[in-house]
Amino acid sequence: MSNPDPNRNPNPADRPSLPEHGLPAAPLSPTAHEDTFTRDHLPPAEEWPLIRPLDHPDPLNCAEELLDGTIARFGADRRCVVGEHETLTYGRLRDRVDRIARVLVDERGLRPGERVLLRGPNSPWLAACWLAVLKAGGVVVTVLPVLRAAELSTIVRSARVTHALCDARFLDDLTAAADQLGDRAPSVLVYGGEEDGDLTARVDAHPPGFTAVPTAADDACMIAYTSGTTGAPKGCVHFHRDVLAVADTYSAQVLKPTPDDLFVGSPPFAFTFGLGGLLIFPMRAGAATVLLEHPRPEAILDAVSEHGASVVFTAPTAYRSMLTRLDGRDLSSLRRCVSAGEHLPAATWQAWYDATGVRLLDGIGATEMLHIFVSASDEHMRPGSTGRPVPGFEAVILDDGGKPVPDGEPGHLAVRGPVGCRYLSDERQREYVRHGWNHTGDTYVRDEDGYFWYRARSDDMIVSAGYNIAPAEVEEALLTSPDVEEAAVVGTRDPDRGLAVRAYVVPRRGLTADTALADRLKDHVRSRIAPYKTPRSVVFLPSLPRTATGKLQRFRLREST
Repeated sequence: MSNPDPNRNPNPADRPSLPEHGLPAAPLSPTAHEDTFTRDHLPPAEEWPLIRPLDHPDPLNCAEELLDGTIARFGADRRCVVGEHETLTYGRLRDRVDRIARVLVDERGLRPGERVLLRGPNSPWLAACWLAVLKAGGVVVTVLPVLRAAELSTIVRSARVTHALCDARFLDDLTAAADQLGDRAPSVLVYGGEEDGDLTARVDAHPPGFTAVPTAADDACMIAYTSGTTGAPKGCVHFHRDVLAVADTYSAQVLKPTPDDLFVGSPPFAFTFGLGGLLIFPMRAGAATVLLEHPRPEAILDAVSEHGASVVFTAPTAYRSMLTRLDGRDLSSLRRCVSAGEHLPAATWQAWYDATGVRLLDGIGATEMLHIFVSASDEHMRPGSTGRPVPGFEAVILDDGGKPVPDGEPGHLAVRGPVGCRYLSDERQREYVRHGWNHTGDTYVRDEDGYFWYRARSDDMIVSAGYNIAPAEVEEALLTSPDVEEAAVVGTRDPDRGLAVRAYVVPRRGLTADTALADRLKDHVRSRIAPYKTPRSVVFLPSLPRTATGKLQRFRLREST
């Protein structure tokens, strides 16, 4: 298989060429799907981004490659999944996956291409269900277990879900959604319960072994829904080849896991950051993963100290929280820590390095792109910078008219590579993909050495009295104060300035949230960055509004102004 050069180090002055118009997508291979709903509802070819696939075989079933292919390379007896109540080797996981696939096909009549909703916390059973659906040729729609009935109904209708596999503890909302859906409700199988019809009992009635459906490399394998930080979620369609592409670019060439690694982290499989970091990447490398049902910072640290976990995937806020809980824990096994989901402040990077000796790998990814496409690496790391494009990806900074801006000037981040955005029947495709590039909605600056520096979500930039103020810069200044646990900055309407900077702060435990503290924080910011960037007001909150995946919902703060 041909992969991008891991030593690729382009001249910082070199820039990708920009097409002048939309680029047609390459013709798709003949599909193995009997139900072609997903392929039929892909965007028109002229609305696709430019995609340069890696050299993967066709046909390709990514679940077969991740499971059977890894066993062929490393053996079946290696530890694969560590749960709270069981540990599975690759061989035992394959046996469970194959039996689940038999239940789906032989008992429930699952046809290749039909959509299967998965609902439950990260666990060995959820991992097995994810792999089984793909091996059987289905299309996975993994949802957050905290979604309510109305949200589930929206997704079921959008993806025309036909089947569902649900953790018994999270059945109520799915049952309520089924009542709303009527005849369009999916066929539901429950796992982890004590009823006679439970999937955990049904698998025992089926023989081992299952021949994977020979899906095309560009057959859809999953529809991942965005987390809704900016409004209605969008269904992002990814192919079998895409799953391996992110493993063979970011994971293989930036993260560089070994078969002896043990992964752990907080993001759920419904969040593609977690799906990659806690399932796809360890399995592609022949490594193992700890799947936590309640991935609080203490549980992540316990997994490191008690199980010897060596690779952590979580968000900046979790790293800040873990910093206050390190005492008495053995973290000597830790060698890789990945931060994504939101901007990583330099202060958090430095504090984590000082406490653990491990350098955080910052990165930016998107559900539309499946995983991380700009990242820090061993060779290219500057605290506060997101890093440089992952090998195999290109990134540019564009102005409002789609033209490149000079280094040092802010603009819109646009990327392209072996994966790209394909919304499921959604007009917003034309907003995200323009002239062959995926527009992430982030404002960045590229420096003269080719490093990318986050400034804000493009719709979050604060223009105050003619000055452009990046919320992330003010937040970083606030977070250097020992009085601050979390901080978020937004613009609030001001008759004189247009917008004024307002800071929302979660103070350190034990502090009195009063005017004196607000004034002290303003002085702290003023001493570190230009005075015009200092918050005009400070609002104290017990916590910041976040999605179930931990992303800051800045729009909710703006709504409260």
